[in-house]
Amino acid sequence: MKVYINGKFYSEQNAKVSVFDHGLLYGDGVFEGIRAYHGRVFKLKEHIDRLFCSARAILLDLPMTHAELMEATIETCRRNKLNDGYIRLVVTRGAGTLGLNPNRCSNPQVIIIAGKIQLYPPSLYKKGMEIVTVATTRNHHNAVNPAIKSLNYLNNILAKIEANTAGYEEAIMLNAEGYVAECTGDNIFILKDGQMFTPPLSSGALHGITRGTAIDLVAGLGISTAEPNMTRYDLYNADECFLTGTGAEIVPVVKIDQRVIGNGKPGPVTKKVVKAYQELTKVSGEPIAKR
Repeated sequence: MKVYINGKFYSEQNAKVSVFDHGLLYGDGVFEGIRAYHGRVFKLKEHIDRLFCSARAILLDLPMTHAELMEATIETCRRNKLNDGYIRLVVTRGAGTLGLNPNRCSNPQVIIIAGKIQLYPPSLYKKGMEIVTVATTRNHHNAVNPAIKSLNYLNNILAKIEANTAGYEEAIMLNAEGYVAECTGDNIFILKDGQMFTPPLSSGALHGITRGTAIDLVAGLGISTAEPNMTRYDLYNADECFLTGTGAEIVPVVKIDQRVIGNGKPGPVTKKVVKAYQELTKVSGEPIAKR
């Protein structure tokens, strides 16, 4: 594997950053997870757009332009001969002191890793996933804003630990008001009486790229998506449920907190959304091969 760091490519063994980097010491940085399908990088512009938004929110000046980051991402895929896979684009604050002061950091580090990912067992995509609500509350907007895709993911990891300890792959996180926010790494959708619902971004849900794609695909099926505040009651009484995320893609959910969703199998609309997503990834994205 060849890893991109600040304009150069290194072997996996030699890809290194300073132990004084604030990304390591304090989670001070931003990242994107991006997918490649069939020789194309899917939704690359949208991912880089969101990276810039996250960086702006933490007052981090990205050392490369939007176009340069897109090209570096594509070139990393080329160097690794990646046609289908997962790309992790990371920008750290750079090396600094042992203190918190970000002004003492210099040279933000741009790191791009192109490889593979499998978040959930393949069987769960066919039979559907069982998930559970956990006690860990989603970050408050005035703390670490959930809209920022930062390197500090401990909030999500704590929720994932709770889920795993309870014997589940994924967990629902509620916000400080008790409304449904999102899962540890995915956005959540439900279908009820022919209409799709997903928590509003103001609930603590990430501005998911796959979330937006799913809303568009559902609209293509003639189904509108509303974004009201939702409680667990709404989830329990859903006709269908699925999760969306770049790494996870689209995952059917068949049971929440031991409540069976619908008939306990992936629903017909969910299956249509999965198929539409797979079709879209075959024809959409930035080509990896040089033209």
